[in-house]
Amino acid sequence: MESMKARHFLLTLLSSAALLAAGTASAQQRPIRLIVPYAAGGPIDVTARVLAERVKDSLGTVIIDNKPGAGGNIGADMVAKAAPDGLTIGIAATATNAVNPWLYSKMPYNAATDFAPITQMLRVPNVLVMNADTAQRLKINTVADLIAYGKKNPGKLNYGSGGNGSAGHLAGEMFKAQAGIFAVHIPYNGGNPAQLALLSGQVDFNFDNLATAAPNIRSGKLKAIAVTTLNRVAALPDTPAVADTLKGFAIDTWWGLVAPAGTPPETVAKLNHAFVDALKQTETRLRFGNLLAEPVPTTPEEFGAFMKTELAKYEKVVKASGAKVD
Repeated sequence: MESMKARHFLLTLLSSAALLAAGTASAQQRPIRLIVPYAAGGPIDVTARVLAERVKDSLGTVIIDNKPGAGGNIGADMVAKAAPDGLTIGIAATATNAVNPWLYSKMPYNAATDFAPITQMLRVPNVLVMNADTAQRLKINTVADLIAYGKKNPGKLNYGSGGNGSAGHLAGEMFKAQAGIFAVHIPYNGGNPAQLALLSGQVDFNFDNLATAAPNIRSGKLKAIAVTTLNRVAALPDTPAVADTLKGFAIDTWWGLVAPAGTPPETVAKLNHAFVDALKQTETRLRFGNLLAEPVPTTPEEFGAFMKTELAKYEKVVKASGAKVD
């Protein structure tokens, strides 16, 4: 009798262990949700999907969930308020984690404390461009030429951007402040109208995303004066950096991966390892290269320090621009 009881107990124990193991395996197989705070089809969405495909073997299925709106704040807030279990992660970008906290009067999340950095994904250079005919007429070939013209002709220069608080607007204001010149800012309703204004000669210069400006640079309609990364970029090897003339000038577009604050360090480390490996793959570099983007794999600590620096930098830039969204 005792033997039968012992056997029954052992079988029950084994059965419970099997169920527990099955439950654990099931939990591990649950897909990861990657929230992209922008619409499908844009460069951030495209790069997120590339990485989701590359980490399938190490992390399992990663589902992209687009949650656009409020300049990225809606999607970012969903990441901030998700359970810190590693099953919901999201994109942190220049706008959501560096610009918006100073641009918006009310923020639904705290960019400095509500996220656990995983890794930076990439950066896309911006480029200072002029209408090629305007540059020729004003004899401007370099950043130094543009600054000299601005100082000799106060108030005559103007520049366009995709709107108040846009990357192009903030880059222009930062440039003016460091160069010590004045140029009138003309905001347009989006990057494409701003570029059309430059192409038609309505404005003198723009700070544009390199991927957007590249076709018109190649065709000779726009003249690339300088890139806004600290150093030259492979896509425009003959174009110097603004920083060659204005020391420390750097304002490029970046984004990366974050989890909700409180996500266990070992979970963050696992995610970091998988996504960094994906970023280093040749296929990833080629895919990102089509967007003129450079992969930037980092440790969580490096990405966290970088975002902290960017948040502080943009506080000054946004306040100097006077841009505000209520």
